[in-house]
Amino acid sequence: MAADARNLTGELLTERTPGTDRPAAERPAAAPPTADSPPPGPDGHGTSFAAPARIPLPDASGPRDATTRLIAHGCWYPSADPAGTQVAFICDRGGVPQLWTGPVDGDAVRLLDDGPDPVREVAWSPDGRWIAYTVAPGGGEHTRVLCVRPDGTDRHILAGAEPGSSAHLGCWAHDGSAVAVTVAVPTAVPALDTMAEPGPAGAPAAGRLPEHWQGRMGGAELLGAAPQADPGLGVPSPPGTVDTRERGAPGEAHIAPEAGFGDGLSAYLIDPDGVAAPVLLATEQDAATLRVCDLSRDGGLVLLRRGPRGRREAVVLRTTDHVTTCVVPVADGDPWIGSFSPRADTLWLRSNAHREFAVLLAAGLDEEGLPRGWSVGASREDCDLELLRCVHDGSAAVLAWNVRGMSEVEVRDTDPSGTAGPATGPSRPVPLPHEVVTRIVDAGPRLLLALSGSRRRPGIWWLPEGVTSVRTPWSSRDEDAVPPGRPPVRPVHRRPTARDGLPLNGWYYRAPGRGPGEPAPCVIHLHGGPEDQERPVLDPLYHEILGRGLDVFAPDVRGSSGYGRSFVDADLGRGRFAAIDDVADCAAHAVVAGPADPARLAVMGRSYGGYLTFASLVWHPDLFRTGVAVCGMSDFATFFEGTEPWIAQSAANKYGHPVDDRELLHSLSPMSRIDALRAPVLAVHGEHDTNVPPGESEQFVRAARERGVTAELLTLREEGHDFLRADNRRLFRRAAADWLQRHLTGR
Repeated sequence: MAADARNLTGELLTERTPGTDRPAAERPAAAPPTADSPPPGPDGHGTSFAAPARIPLPDASGPRDATTRLIAHGCWYPSADPAGTQVAFICDRGGVPQLWTGPVDGDAVRLLDDGPDPVREVAWSPDGRWIAYTVAPGGGEHTRVLCVRPDGTDRHILAGAEPGSSAHLGCWAHDGSAVAVTVAVPTAVPALDTMAEPGPAGAPAAGRLPEHWQGRMGGAELLGAAPQADPGLGVPSPPGTVDTRERGAPGEAHIAPEAGFGDGLSAYLIDPDGVAAPVLLATEQDAATLRVCDLSRDGGLVLLRRGPRGRREAVVLRTTDHVTTCVVPVADGDPWIGSFSPRADTLWLRSNAHREFAVLLAAGLDEEGLPRGWSVGASREDCDLELLRCVHDGSAAVLAWNVRGMSEVEVRDTDPSGTAGPATGPSRPVPLPHEVVTRIVDAGPRLLLALSGSRRRPGIWWLPEGVTSVRTPWSSRDEDAVPPGRPPVRPVHRRPTARDGLPLNGWYYRAPGRGPGEPAPCVIHLHGGPEDQERPVLDPLYHEILGRGLDVFAPDVRGSSGYGRSFVDADLGRGRFAAIDDVADCAAHAVVAGPADPARLAVMGRSYGGYLTFASLVWHPDLFRTGVAVCGMSDFATFFEGTEPWIAQSAANKYGHPVDDRELLHSLSPMSRIDALRAPVLAVHGEHDTNVPPGESEQFVRAARERGVTAELLTLREEGHDFLRADNRRLFRRAAADWLQRHLTGR
């Protein structure tokens, strides 16, 4: 996956080139672009798109506290200044996720952007001069990357302002001279014609899923040793286990990510000062994702993450001669997949290559950036490594393990004495005050952890060396998680079994005030993804439902993450029918093993969980009294027609190709069985949702009404696929709880 690192405007780069520590005169020069030789995309296909332009914006910093403050607010996604004393973070205390800063050990917070657009990601530059962040205009799926000074001045758009485009934040160069940004420009939709030339023998045709995918029946098969045709990653790896060929050579055949209907993606290094022109790192046509995860200190190597879900890859690119030195499968989940050591002689990755569960994978790199061999730096049986953070000086790695939905954190030295090559030292566990860690940040001499739990709002904690974790003063106190009088409910872990014998998992929330054996109305709540996982964290929606006297059972049906690759893949192809049956089996478990009343069951879910809600109501029409589907798909054909191109590409890898697998997708679509619907249904959708377009809910509600079934649609203004504004979230929670209470209890 190679691309020219060049000045796209043709201007000479003087004095300072973004992304390197060395003076420009000491770096190899890239060939200048010419009119008849556009820069090649990664793997030799595709072209770059116009470089983003810097757009100044007025000062939007606000007061040092919100005019209207939510006591029960959340703080998440921290990023620290170089000294580790100040933190930039996202907080919804003003009613919408916004960019704030504050001291680690003080409460004098400052609002840096008081705009109405929700903030998604934050990154403080290593030199401390800038804070880059991502916003979602209108709450939709298209995003922009902005930069602002820590004092709130000089705010400007770096990328994503062009109509129809979207921009995604990558890493900073280690000297703070530039930030990596990926720009997505929608492309045409040729894949629906499936006219691509055949690939190499044994490779799936472009736009076509692998043959083994078609026959999946939903069973979970444990991954054993890699097949003989697949060299795999050994420990240490034998020669040739990782592809280190130059990519993009004329006439070279190789397996690339499935092409056809994604966006055109171009990754740049952008100077936030606007002095140097943007430098192109990589491009990819018809791509699902492309993120710059790390740069070596001298700018000679770049670590990219690309590919649709279920087929992610880490790509190491040498910027001086446009050569890809290795491509390695990596796990889904957190996009920050790894980093280089300070001398760029080691690559650390969070990878599940040829394994059931993600591990810490290490490769020693030679002077050319080629891997000398691979080894496992840390692993655990039956659980995934879900977060990896290498500290700035390269001395240690902080690892977060997903243990059936709960987090366990440890620190390991990455340069222990007396070892040759990449190695890690003994584990040093980090005690956590709450169940789940969502982000780990290196903050000078300390660590910052973003935590969530079943009894608290998301908050940020810091770890002084040798001291237990301390809550930052501006994060909500645990006692302020919910209004007084109704404490949060701690869930109980359950293990249902599917009708085909596949073990499932879930969390059961018991409504306060009920006796241990007293039957209760119960809501089966289904998460999105499908690869998401139910975690034991405080969900205000659950709290609202529990307050109405209704239990909640939140299971992980097949396709969920956290239980190995085979479990994630168990819903592929016709296995999705088994996933729909899992919902019914989980409802039966709630009745048999728990206190749920079989005559008062409801089903509810968001995104893919919304699809499962629609599907459960028409596949098991007599099981549920009612359903609430939030941003759910009702017909795969109309979903593929209306969703974002990059989402369509990832979805085709998960659900099926909209042309080649049209019969399967039709049979899996709830609209194909709408005549079986019996239960009343409430559909909820954000008006700006371009992930799952609102028409998916509209057509299901319309068809239900035409058949005499009670159905309502709640459309939330200024929201996209995720509901991010406090007033809309409150409206949604109350409307959903009112609906469920009315249909399950008659009140």
